[in-house]
Amino acid sequence: MSDTYTPPKVWTWEQNNGGQFANINRPIAGPTHDKELEVGKHPHQLYSLATPNGVKVTVLFEELLAAGHTEAEYDAYLINIGEGAQFSSGFVNVNPNSKIPALMDHSTTPPTRIFESGAILLHLAEKFNAFLPSDPAKRPEMMSWLFWQMGSAPYLGGGFGHFYAYAPEKWEYPINRFAMETKRQLDVLDRHLAENTFMTGEDYTIADIAIWSWYGQLVLGRLYSAAEFLDVASYKNVMRWAEAIDARPAVKRGRMVNRAFGDDLSMQLHERHDASDFDTKTQDKLQDS
Repeated sequence: MSDTYTPPKVWTWEQNNGGQFANINRPIAGPTHDKELEVGKHPHQLYSLATPNGVKVTVLFEELLAAGHTEAEYDAYLINIGEGAQFSSGFVNVNPNSKIPALMDHSTTPPTRIFESGAILLHLAEKFNAFLPSDPAKRPEMMSWLFWQMGSAPYLGGGFGHFYAYAPEKWEYPINRFAMETKRQLDVLDRHLAENTFMTGEDYTIADIAIWSWYGQLVLGRLYSAAEFLDVASYKNVMRWAEAIDARPAVKRGRMVNRAFGDDLSMQLHERHDASDFDTKTQDKLQDS
C-alpha cells in the first residue's frame, strides 16, 4: 500500500466505497423496504442463499431427511443478498442482523425464529437428536469445534476472501495477513484430522457440516479460486476429510439448494419444496422446459 491512511477523528460513511458488495453495505440495521416472506407447507421455512453459511443448513436438512427424519421436511426460499433481499421487512423480522440463513420453525406455537447458522444447526440437531456425538462425553468437543468454526471463518471469508477476491484493488498487507491466518487454521484442522476420522472422532456431526461448508469447500477449490495460492493440497488430512464428506449424497443435494450462481445450472435449485424438485426444478431443466 503506497499511501498512508490517517483515520479521521470521527468515521463517516461514504456510500461509494468500492468493492463488489459496496451497493448493499451500510452502517445501520433495519429494513430498507416492505416485503413479507413467503411461507410454504412444511414445518420448517428456510430463507437463505448457498453461501458457506447457507450450505450448512441445507446440508443438515438433507442429511436429516436421508436418515429418516421425515418431520425435518422444509421449504427453502432464495434470498438474493446481491439484490438486498435480506433487508426486506419480512426477513428482518426473522433475522434482525439481516444475514442468511434464517429459519422459522412452525412446529411450535407460536413459530420459533432462529438465526445464525450455528444456532440453526444446534436447534435442528437437538430437535431430532441426530448428528450429535454418540458418546455424550464428546459433546463438549463437538461444541468446541462448532464454535471454533463460527469464530474462525470470518477471518477466512471477511478477511482473506474479501481482500484476495473482492476488494477493488489487490493490497499486499491484508492479503498476507489473512492468508497467514487461513493457513494457520488449515494447519489446526490438519493436525486434528491426522488423529480423527471426523471432528469428534468416528462420528459425523454438525461440527463437520459447519466446518466443511467453509474449509472443506476451500480445499476442494470452490472458494475464492485460492486453492493453489494457499497450497491446500499440502493439508492431506483436511483433503481426505473434505472429499469423504463431499461424496455424501445429502451433501451434494444440500449444496444445490438456494444456489443462484455458478456455470453449472444442473447444480442450481433456487427453491426447494419437495424432494422431487432435485429431479425436475433445477435451472437447467427449467430453461429447457
